[in-house]
Amino acid sequence: MKVPFLDLKASHNELEAQLNVAFQKVLKSGLFIMGPELDAFEAEFADYCGVKYCVGVGNGLEALHLVLRAYGIGPGDEVIVPTNTFIATWLAVSQCGATPVPVEPRIDTSNIDPALISAAVTSRTRAIMAVHLYGQTADMDPINEIAAMHGLVVIEDAAQAQGARYKGRRAGSLGHAAGTSFYPGKNLGALGDGGAVLTNDKAIVDKVRRLRNYGSETKYQHDVIGYNSRLDEVQAALLRVKLGKLDAWNCRRAEIARTFLGQLHDCGMELPHVPDWADPVWHLFVIRSPERAALQSFLQANGIASMIHYPIPPHQQGCYAEGRWGELPIAERLSREVLSLPIYPTMNTKEVAYVIEMIKNFAQLGLMTRM
Repeated sequence: MKVPFLDLKASHNELEAQLNVAFQKVLKSGLFIMGPELDAFEAEFADYCGVKYCVGVGNGLEALHLVLRAYGIGPGDEVIVPTNTFIATWLAVSQCGATPVPVEPRIDTSNIDPALISAAVTSRTRAIMAVHLYGQTADMDPINEIAAMHGLVVIEDAAQAQGARYKGRRAGSLGHAAGTSFYPGKNLGALGDGGAVLTNDKAIVDKVRRLRNYGSETKYQHDVIGYNSRLDEVQAALLRVKLGKLDAWNCRRAEIARTFLGQLHDCGMELPHVPDWADPVWHLFVIRSPERAALQSFLQANGIASMIHYPIPPHQQGCYAEGRWGELPIAERLSREVLSLPIYPTMNTKEVAYVIEMIKNFAQLGLMTRM
């Protein structure tokens, strides 16, 4: 049996007729940039996330960058970031001219450890960027309390967590503002790049809207130095269709995750930990194993694709080689041990059972070898 890591074709086949109707509607309208489909999607996604405002932008990195710019964060400022995250989190800070200040994750959830944040705050700290990694929110209450104590902005990187909940509230509504990504592989993915900013702050929304459109609110009048970062009409229309399926797709991911958690607990690996307050959407199902290379090779040999999120932490990337980051052992350990198993809405029960069977076979082989 062949089990891909992600099957976007199957999800799109399920919605092909609706996606075609949405595309034809935009095509016939002749409106392709900042038109009614974008307005409608922004309203619908804001409502879904439980916030007042959504601003569609070019991609997830630009969403985070524009939020930071809107808050006036720049050279001389510091932003607290997790050590264990996709590099876009750090890049958004660097692109503003600010300095990322890394804080280690909890080993059990892989998300930033609130207990370590206060020690990283200095007189130059302006914001905390909390990443909801793998589809599970960071522990936001203590993060918000620390931020309030020091007068800091809390920005969510919600790129992997569309629909996830923290104590009943959706990701994207848990801080002062959030950036998310609609990269095709996300739970809510476009058919190309896309992103959005979410917030309840009208002043920040107005600034982001200007920044995404060349610094302009009125055509040919440019009040600030801006960017060209706009979610186009085609992607907005397609995302409106897919938004209607997001909860169902997330429920299916959760079903698969529950099966994995129930069946793989005795296979010699660390399974994802879900705190009582979390309701994850399982963008990724990430296990940890000291025998990762052997396990990944075994799965590949048996037709099962897997991925590593992420093999090189940001502080070890070449673009950050000049930074003095100190020892960050938890992120480095995670980079050596994590392995993401296939999980996607159209993954059928036979495929799920086959992945479980092969992992159990690997565990049994390892036990026999040690004996």
